[in-house]
Amino acid sequence: MINFSLMKKLLFLLFLSPIAVWAQQDDAVMIKKISDEILRNGKAYDLLYELTKKVGGRLAGSPQMYKAEAWGEKALKEMGADRVYLQECQVPRWVRGAKEEAQVININGKAVSRKLDVLALGNSLGNGKPVTAKVIAFNSFEEMDKRKEEVKGKIVYFNHSFDPTNIKPFVSYGQTGVSRRAGPAAAAKYGAVGVMIRSLTESTANDPHTGSTSYNDSFPKIPAIAMGPRDADYIWELSKKSDVMVTMRTSAKFLPDTIGHNVIGELKGSKYPDEIITIGGHLDSWDVNEGAHDDGAGVVHTIEVMRALKAIGYRPQRTIRFVLFANEENGMRGGNKYAEVAKEKGEKHIFALESDAGGFTPRGFGFTASKDKHDKAQQWLPLLKPYGTEDMAGSGGGADIGPLNRLFGTPIAGFIPDPQRYFDLHHARTDVFENVNKRELLLGAVNMAALVYLVDKYGL
Repeated sequence: MINFSLMKKLLFLLFLSPIAVWAQQDDAVMIKKISDEILRNGKAYDLLYELTKKVGGRLAGSPQMYKAEAWGEKALKEMGADRVYLQECQVPRWVRGAKEEAQVININGKAVSRKLDVLALGNSLGNGKPVTAKVIAFNSFEEMDKRKEEVKGKIVYFNHSFDPTNIKPFVSYGQTGVSRRAGPAAAAKYGAVGVMIRSLTESTANDPHTGSTSYNDSFPKIPAIAMGPRDADYIWELSKKSDVMVTMRTSAKFLPDTIGHNVIGELKGSKYPDEIITIGGHLDSWDVNEGAHDDGAGVVHTIEVMRALKAIGYRPQRTIRFVLFANEENGMRGGNKYAEVAKEKGEKHIFALESDAGGFTPRGFGFTASKDKHDKAQQWLPLLKPYGTEDMAGSGGGADIGPLNRLFGTPIAGFIPDPQRYFDLHHARTDVFENVNKRELLLGAVNMAALVYLVDKYGL
């Protein structure tokens, strides 16, 4: 018996196949054109130099934040955006202060003087007065909970360290980050007077790494610092066999909130102007470095994608927004405001892409999307592989575009460069322009531009 239904499907596939092959060849030619433009004429590296060396660290609420906003607005205009505008949002003003230090002063009753390389945790508070106490060290919150009666009046040291068996360092970062995010509040609950944490890194250098913490209003807001890894090793080994006394002080504080801005450029859609694709990175950085990888790379990736599309004469079908987000590091005000305004206006956001994992060699993208949309994106993998994309993982995105997914269910993706060196520099004084490789940076923009082109052409 002839299965006419099956024959119809086979005939349809035979008819469609040459079209599909032709379309893929056409896409390959376009992506090669984009790649050639970026690798020959790319401005990302030059832009990154300007941002890092002429603006520098740009924490939300600081004078450098406003300088960075003006720089970003100018760059988007010069690189050919159809429209550039600022989107206002309130941002916090956390100030590190001048007094920031710690040292071991006594071991087993014997006076010593051993300085520790430290940074106050972002959003932590300190009055500039020394806090001196014995150290009690824990490997986990669970261990502290079991010994909670010993914590009162002590400086708690959390030794959460990266699991070296995790091939993906972002997994380790997620596991150990709890000590930074919640350590001060957890220790204060049991009467601790200060907190020290091991910096969230596997770096062999002794540079401390900062990053945000948050307090619980039910408990005292005690000073909190991150130690360099080698000093952390020293304290941990010492604490196992000795009574250790440390003095520490910080002078961080909050000033009243101020006005910041998302800096937004647009290429207007020619066919579906009401359908919006967002691509972005965050313009702010911590105050202790130049924010070259975190997230200067994401900022210049974003601008470079726009520049390249304009340079080759590409007219997008959908409106593409290039967003330099405000205040990702210690408040998330920019990303939240962007999604809130989109909701108020009833905008249709079909896809969002973020670069916030550094400017290293491209490895792929992580998606947070429904299965059908993720499957559709997976079909593009052969087109992206020649440029470094090896994986289109089933999870990912970015802090700034996360609100779009939560409010609208918008499919989101995060650019994934090689992660092995990222946390050597992340939130440390070593995150500077000199530690970014030009070709790796440009290749990141190539892969992002290719993905944006495919989403613009086929939707998601």
